[in-house]
Amino acid sequence: MFYEPSKGHGLPHDPSKAIVAPRPIGWISTLNGAGEINLAPYSFFNAVSTRPFIVWFSSEGEKDSASFAQETGEFVANLVSRNLAEKMNYTSVNAPRGVNEFVYADLAMAPSRLVKPPRVAAAPAALECRVTEVFRPKALDGTLTSAVIVAGEVVGVHIDDAFLKDGLFDITKAGNVARLGYMDYASVDEVFSMRRPHWGKE
Repeated sequence: MFYEPSKGHGLPHDPSKAIVAPRPIGWISTLNGAGEINLAPYSFFNAVSTRPFIVWFSSEGEKDSASFAQETGEFVANLVSRNLAEKMNYTSVNAPRGVNEFVYADLAMAPSRLVKPPRVAAAPAALECRVTEVFRPKALDGTLTSAVIVAGEVVGVHIDDAFLKDGLFDITKAGNVARLGYMDYASVDEVFSMRRPHWGKE
């Protein structure tokens, strides 16, 4: 089949998120100026560069995570491991502003070192970030979309030593959780390696 997104797909559910998958989940914790804490998962999340280490998340509309991060200039991206998947799902609740999702999901908070928002204590890894830019992407006709993209430079990295093996982060032990299409998720349970080829060599 072929379809033009602007004209609809004719399927029972939009396949776009299933095609662009799996997507890592940024479990974003933020704090606003009044001291209110927010924790929410974003599957429109990824790393942009390594030097400097920059990550971004995209909010469909200016939800608490995006507005809190803009207000204070800080956020933490927590890793969702397989054993935390259900807790992560709890924090996706459409709670009113001011509700602390750490409390709602019965998750312990841990202090960050260089930013004010707390991190998920049980997360195998967490990235402390300072906001570098916030913007809305444009559609083909030049109009601004409803998406709010928040980019931040990682200024501190927490790794639980239990997930380090021979100096490498053990992705399969953590079972990194990713979002697929519809209501589906996946976790890493197998890893294979391939070396990048060099031109002119077998």
